[in-house]
Amino acid sequence: MATDYRQMWTDLGLDLEAHDALLQALGQGYQDIFLAQKGRPAGMGYFDFVMSEVHGLRVKELLDAKAEGRPVVGSFCVFVPEELVLAVGGVAVGLCAGAEFAFDKVEQHIPRNTCALIKAFLGFGLARVCPYLTAADLLVGENTCDGKKKAWEIADGLIAPIHVMDLPQVKSAEGRGLLTAEYRRFMAKMEELSGKQITLESLEDAIGVVNRKRAALARLARLRSANPAPISGLDALLVNQVSFYDDPVRFTASVNALCDEVEARVAAGKGVFPADTPRILVSGCPMAVPNWKVPWVIETSGGVIVGEESCVGERGLRDQVATDVADLDGLLGAIVDRYFAIDCAIFTPNPDRLGHVRELRDRTGADGVLHYGLQFCTPYQMEAGPVEKAVKGDGTPFLRLETDYSMEDVEQLRTRVGAFVELLGG
Repeated sequence: MATDYRQMWTDLGLDLEAHDALLQALGQGYQDIFLAQKGRPAGMGYFDFVMSEVHGLRVKELLDAKAEGRPVVGSFCVFVPEELVLAVGGVAVGLCAGAEFAFDKVEQHIPRNTCALIKAFLGFGLARVCPYLTAADLLVGENTCDGKKKAWEIADGLIAPIHVMDLPQVKSAEGRGLLTAEYRRFMAKMEELSGKQITLESLEDAIGVVNRKRAALARLARLRSANPAPISGLDALLVNQVSFYDDPVRFTASVNALCDEVEARVAAGKGVFPADTPRILVSGCPMAVPNWKVPWVIETSGGVIVGEESCVGERGLRDQVATDVADLDGLLGAIVDRYFAIDCAIFTPNPDRLGHVRELRDRTGADGVLHYGLQFCTPYQMEAGPVEKAVKGDGTPFLRLETDYSMEDVEQLRTRVGAFVELLGG
């Protein structure tokens, strides 16, 4: 970072010593994993810059927005509709953490055998190293898994008050009714927080911004079907991760510029890996910044990732909000329809996800599917079996990995992934 933000971090209540340690580790990891790649598209320079300023310039932008009276809303899940935040002039940012930090403090409040994503969020908060937590005017948690449901209660007393959004567990008329009621309640909360009323025009504008962002991400995802792969899975994952933090309009323009470059690569037959490198679809749990371990292992073991069936990937960008309605209630209903179609593993039964995995495998030309599960993430661990059955039933090789955020198992993972890649290339 070219600018000294220490006073800003101090004003936000961060522990500067712990925060410095986090940034040092993050910077070194980023250099070793991302900047060490060969033949990256030049357009990735923008995303490198965003990451270099993720705790600097972007946080300053959030504070500037707050000074203008625009609420900053932090959330943990793709079920929280960004459209309703933007419709009151607000700023939406993601809060999920992908690193093991202050787990010793966390385990004084929750069981040790809790998934790393939950522990990381609480660790970042308890250690006072996340400026997004303290910069936000509102934190929004959602009742997906049981671990999160209870984590919101604990975090409410330890870190900050949280607006909890209940979610359905069954795709039914009653389930859609619950989601509609929760989105209406969230809409009222945003109006209360901002002092502004959501209008037909403001919601149409917000939907347009988010639809264009998803369209840009979907465009990049389609380009990854080319052989040779024109962009690494690591870089594509990074773009999806940045989508949760960056200004949506600026982000969309940057993704489309990257896509223009990647399209030219495809036309020229240029790839970041040789043609016919074993192609892998990663399915399962989301990967929040800086959780890059498994993709790094895959792409330094002879494989290339060509798609992510994940919330930080296809599940987050799939489907647009319909705009062919004439009133506010109709637009809210369209938002509900779009988010209710998300095939999260919390739903039972969840056949749509199995179909989406097969569709994405076919579209990307994946030679194999790797199911990534965080230890103690029960919904995705339980669904790994049905996904394996669906994929292997079509004759596609499948590998199931369960891990956490530590680097202790890297060599074990590398051995298993290397054998899988060898199988795909054979």
